[in-house]
Amino acid sequence: MAAPLRDILQEVFDRLFSAYGPQNWWPAESSFEVLVGAVLVQNTNWKNVERAIRNLKKAGYLEPEKLYHLPEEELAELIRPAGYFRVKARRLKNLLRLLLEKYGGSLARMFRQQPQKLRHELLQIKGIGPETADSILLYAGHIPTFVVDTYTYRVMSRHGWAPFDSDYYSLKELFEANLRPDPQLYNEYHALFVQVGKKHCRTVPRCEGCPLAAMLPPEGPLRPEW
Repeated sequence: MAAPLRDILQEVFDRLFSAYGPQNWWPAESSFEVLVGAVLVQNTNWKNVERAIRNLKKAGYLEPEKLYHLPEEELAELIRPAGYFRVKARRLKNLLRLLLEKYGGSLARMFRQQPQKLRHELLQIKGIGPETADSILLYAGHIPTFVVDTYTYRVMSRHGWAPFDSDYYSLKELFEANLRPDPQLYNEYHALFVQVGKKHCRTVPRCEGCPLAAMLPPEGPLRPEW
């Protein structure tokens, strides 16, 4: 008899945590820095985001009101290392508009909003999709909402724990229905998935040495290359 999914997810977490330890993610000095980073990290790697954030800090603009009033063209140049800098400057401005005009620039006030309502508000912002919205809520607001990404899809489907046609919301619900609603747990779990995804569960999987290899089906990873 197959183990309940709740037990499987606990074993996955335990194996990854034992192998990699705490990930200390999201690396930032403030919740506002997390907010900015969640937009900048879209379609790029974290090293590029760090360079862009350093530019903002050096120029003295990593504060809500200062960034809100900075001309979009100047903002785009400062965040150029993150790639798609003009698009991301526009998205940041859209996000800052919500923060400043509705919540007076106060993240504490924004995160006191009812979580589902705030999530809906974030998703109404052009350029903010489910993964970015949930990253903001979880990592900046410490609200228990599970973040799903490509690595989550790969690990779960290749092991046969989720269908290959799962969408963002079905995977999110799968985790939230089987894990306690703990923001620290969700934080660590997502970060560990990123770690195992980068090291092993790549487009072409590298199963040798993977902490989850022993949990694969007998025939190996399902649909191994995608």
